[in-house]
Amino acid sequence: MSEMPWQALIDFADPHSPDPRAGRLRAAFGAPARVLAAHRPQELRPLLQTVEALARQGHWCVGYLRYEAAAAFDAAFALHPADGPLAWFGVHEAALPWPQQIDMPQQERPALGWQAGLTRAAFDASMARIHHTIAEGGLYQINYTTRLQAPWRGDARQLFGALRQGQPDGYAAFIDAGHEQVLSVSPELFFDWQGGQLLARPMKGTAPRGATPEEDAAHAHRLRTTPKEQAENVMIVDLIRNDLSRVAQPFSVRVPQLLRTEALPTVWQMTSDVQARTRAGTTLAELFAALFPCGSITGAPKVAAMRLIHALESTPRGVYCGAVGVVQPGGNARFNVPIRTVVLRGGMAQCGVGSGITADAQADAEWDEWQHKLAFLDTLASRLRS
Repeated sequence: MSEMPWQALIDFADPHSPDPRAGRLRAAFGAPARVLAAHRPQELRPLLQTVEALARQGHWCVGYLRYEAAAAFDAAFALHPADGPLAWFGVHEAALPWPQQIDMPQQERPALGWQAGLTRAAFDASMARIHHTIAEGGLYQINYTTRLQAPWRGDARQLFGALRQGQPDGYAAFIDAGHEQVLSVSPELFFDWQGGQLLARPMKGTAPRGATPEEDAAHAHRLRTTPKEQAENVMIVDLIRNDLSRVAQPFSVRVPQLLRTEALPTVWQMTSDVQARTRAGTTLAELFAALFPCGSITGAPKVAAMRLIHALESTPRGVYCGAVGVVQPGGNARFNVPIRTVVLRGGMAQCGVGSGITADAQADAEWDEWQHKLAFLDTLASRLRS
């Protein structure tokens, strides 16, 4: 796999198709003809304007934004200094044939020894502070996360292949930016923007898969009907409806799907659809300014949640919880929310995990949820230890 000529890969589901394997956007790319990077907040909007202009001229633009790129859109957002470029895009003149090797079962699975950046005692202390802040009326929900790290010296493409085989059918992307490699097998759509039609699909609410069909169905039913899980999802739907309204035509924002359960290999997840028609002349930069970062990985209200995130999380999130995606020739754009994502840099692998915390969230249940979400790494010898 290391001899493949591609440096970037997009394997995104068609969010408008009921079959996650039908109509997928699959494209491979070689070395970019041009690289665009923003290192300071004031550089980000011009970069996105350039990305959109080049796409409308017929280029493919594949890249990502760090969570800390939010500094370019609202000075009220509390953020740590970024650990890399706020945004990075490779500009490509054409797509390469799909590399069939990436679909082949792997004989060997890479093994990583993950080290958690958070003890159970620190987690419990943060939960107590979150509950106090909610009780005082400071916010309704926060998405609290941590980072795991592991030494890495192997083939990034082989690692991506293993991750993708364990987490198929979502919004997978591999991007080799030179200084770092982004390996995202995220199941969550950030937004899909085509011809003025905008779709966001926030993912909030998680349950483990069952060992039997009966147990599996019971877990899915519990996810759909538990008030805590419903509230967690609906709060974010309301936030994203408000975000979309900033670029939407009047009265066009709607929620055609609410509280839908989706079966992933290791967990059940609950999603909702929020749609709108964007106003004439809306730009990609304006779209990101309205939506970024995705409310599903901040909490509500967004500014207050991000302020508490900054206080509780001592390191930048980086690409995790930012956006990874592609702007296609003509201007259509599709980005994921990079959860279930590994970033390789400087001989280390980093991966984030988190969950939405509401007033009735319990520490034991949330800690278990983190374990369930990390199951996508199980083939890589991972586990978060208390």
